[in-house]
Amino acid sequence: MSNVLDLNCCYFRDRQAAAEQLIDTLPAELFPPDETVVVGISEGGVYFADRVATALDAPMDILLTEAIRAPNNPELPIAMISETEEVVMHRALIDAFDISVDFVYAAASRIYEEEVLSYVYKYRKGKDLLSLKGKYVVLVDECIETGLTMMVALKSAIAREAKNIYVATPILDQSVYENMIAVCDGVFCPHKIQDYISIEYYFQNFEKLTFDEIVWMVERQEKKRKSNQMRVKENN
Repeated sequence: MSNVLDLNCCYFRDRQAAAEQLIDTLPAELFPPDETVVVGISEGGVYFADRVATALDAPMDILLTEAIRAPNNPELPIAMISETEEVVMHRALIDAFDISVDFVYAAASRIYEEEVLSYVYKYRKGKDLLSLKGKYVVLVDECIETGLTMMVALKSAIAREAKNIYVATPILDQSVYENMIAVCDGVFCPHKIQDYISIEYYFQNFEKLTFDEIVWMVERQEKKRKSNQMRVKENN
């Protein structure tokens, strides 16, 4: 289902149904398990990354990011910084609010030290992101609204020398899809929405994941990865 749909109904019963639809769009033959890394790019994205990684029999990790917000509106993200210290700015908003680039970079530096690094310890106990060098990387999120988070994830994957980069999400805005497809190797999404509203609108049942649930999925994937590595060593 790759066509643009209207907004008259929910598209997903719950996260599980959304994950099933997303996985159905993925050509598994494109992703060799030993050459692929699946990366969740938000807390909500971890659920879908976990399911995608399991379906592809590939390792999974989480990329930590945080928004930089407008000085006169703490609810408005104007840029994003990732744990790899890549920064992506929403130029239209920055120009509209006459925000200086110096402010953005200063805020990004502070947020990286105060928040992003704490997330790395919170979710990965300080360990580095899995190597993406020479890999097929699938960046996964629960939705893509403005594209800021996904763009900084793309920039991070490029900086980490990924071979090919793909985007996977159950639902996104059509205009964002057009931007994404121009800068990555492929976008997999069952529903592309005109005039995206909010993720809750498209689910019959959408409950936020708890910290314990997210950590459990990250740790489960790490155990699976270590088990696979041990099996390969034994076979060699």
